[in-house]
Amino acid sequence: MEKKLLNLLTSLCFISLPFLFKGSKMRENLVIFFSKGVIAILIDAYVVGTKRVEYPVRPFPKIFNTNIIYDILFFPILSVIWVKISYNDNFRKILLKSLIFSVPMSIGQWFMEKNTGLFKWKKWSLFHTFASVNFCFFTIRGFVGLLKILDKFKDKQNITEY
Repeated sequence: MEKKLLNLLTSLCFISLPFLFKGSKMRENLVIFFSKGVIAILIDAYVVGTKRVEYPVRPFPKIFNTNIIYDILFFPILSVIWVKISYNDNFRKILLKSLIFSVPMSIGQWFMEKNTGLFKWKKWSLFHTFASVNFCFFTIRGFVGLLKILDKFKDKQNITEY
């Protein structure tokens, strides 16, 4: 059952990719996607390395100790979607939209941990997931804010790209 869930998640991620990376903000979305992948891999490597979470069923178990589907596909895709829907919002709306994503995600992981063998929480809880998801969202959102500021600065300076 776990391998079927991973295959379903992988399929859904690959199906969604073409829809996420089109339009005028493609470069920014790619930066969000890959930046979030790096953050997720680093955090997950730490969490697994300190034995807080274990992934008994994962892709390429002889190579990776983490679930790379989650780290390099699922969570980065969610981050791109979250930034897209919160791109022009003020802090209050951004906070609300982060809760719309992080609460169901935390509850979903709690449910999956209890009912599947995909991962086991050892020194981890629903609240750790909630905090780490929001930390990642706001880190990426801060990075996007910085990119927006740099783009405005570039426009004011009439700097052209090569």
